[in-house]
Amino acid sequence: MPRGEITGYIDVAQVTLYAFWIFFAGLVFYLRREDRREGYPLENEAAGRLKSPDPILIPTPKAFHLSSGHTMYAPQTNIAYDTHVPSARREVFPGAPYFRTDTSLQAGVGPGSWVPRHDEHDRTWDNEYRIVPLRVADAFVVHEDGPNPIGMAVFGADRQVAGTVVDLWLDRGESFVRYYEVELGAGGRRVLMPVTFCTTGRFSRTVKTEALLAEQFADIPGIKDPDSVTLREEERIMAYFGAGTLYASPARQEPIL
Repeated sequence: MPRGEITGYIDVAQVTLYAFWIFFAGLVFYLRREDRREGYPLENEAAGRLKSPDPILIPTPKAFHLSSGHTMYAPQTNIAYDTHVPSARREVFPGAPYFRTDTSLQAGVGPGSWVPRHDEHDRTWDNEYRIVPLRVADAFVVHEDGPNPIGMAVFGADRQVAGTVVDLWLDRGESFVRYYEVELGAGGRRVLMPVTFCTTGRFSRTVKTEALLAEQFADIPGIKDPDSVTLREEERIMAYFGAGTLYASPARQEPIL
């Protein structure tokens, strides 16, 4: 019977095993290069500048064509970082924690960090604005079985009234409410509050948030168009509420014992 030998010392099973080892090593190398498209090249914390990209481990830039018409490249080797972030390191060693030097919730530090996304509207497949209030998306209604937040008072973490919900902003692509539009006082400024940072009481008929104090609602980043919100505006609003989870009051920055 044939023995499947290529020579007297190498058979087909041995060649197959070696081929698998070479393929698997190449696959691991390829995947490790591809996962360096985001977050690379790294920053040298001591020198405050980007490290020189490794031509072997860092892949060549690839173009990604977005639905908005923009073309993004990754990795980006010519990124201009904002060096005026109001924060400083507590120690000199790499990886040391930072602390903020600006007490504003819009400082963009820690949980309040934000990314400069495109100042354009997110759109549906029908090329409509994706996130709009109910007064614009008149084809949507609040389900009768759920509490309708419109008209409810909004309370901050200090249990003080911050305003009143006057409309709901929904995601037309997901059929999901994203923001509550809050009016600060009768006929006052209107701001957006993410639904992920608040709770709606079915029986108490109130909306409560633990992210901000009532007085801090006045500084929520605004929007240019009263009937639509851009990607960058969403980023700033979410970052403001995120900052409040840690910086709304000095007591939140202390250890819980």
